[in-house]
Amino acid sequence: MFRFTLDLPDEAATAALAARLAAPLQPGDIVLLAGDLGAGKSFLARALIRAASGEPELEVPSPTFTLVQSYDLPAGELWHFDLYRLAAPEEVLELGWDEARLGICLVEWPDRLGPLTPADRLKIELAHGPGDGRVATIIGLGGRGAALARALREVR
Repeated sequence: MFRFTLDLPDEAATAALAARLAAPLQPGDIVLLAGDLGAGKSFLARALIRAASGEPELEVPSPTFTLVQSYDLPAGELWHFDLYRLAAPEEVLELGWDEARLGICLVEWPDRLGPLTPADRLKIELAHGPGDGRVATIIGLGGRGAALARALREVR
């Protein structure tokens, strides 16, 4: 496990974190975004998808109601899940979870995965910080998750 905390004083800092994370992503990577309502998960997800696509103006709708959106990106297919409305972990299987794991997975509300949470993952826990800022706790678990976390730490 590799863990560190990062202050994000504004949306520009959050977008910069997303861009740093987008660069090394590859199929099989799992990125979990955790935090309370309004903590910035959707903002980070949109910024990451735009950075990974190379299209800063890409329309990135929230999957709050559809539960999942997929994007064909240069690094491979990215699946953006919002699991807030799931009642049971098994429901994610009906959304194509097994197929999505072959691509890049970006998951909001990852606690809803329960026992289906992959062991190898990068987790970003967002919390409100001073003023309009946020605090991100970056946790890399497993070989690839830890490598992604270390890469984010080194770029700071």
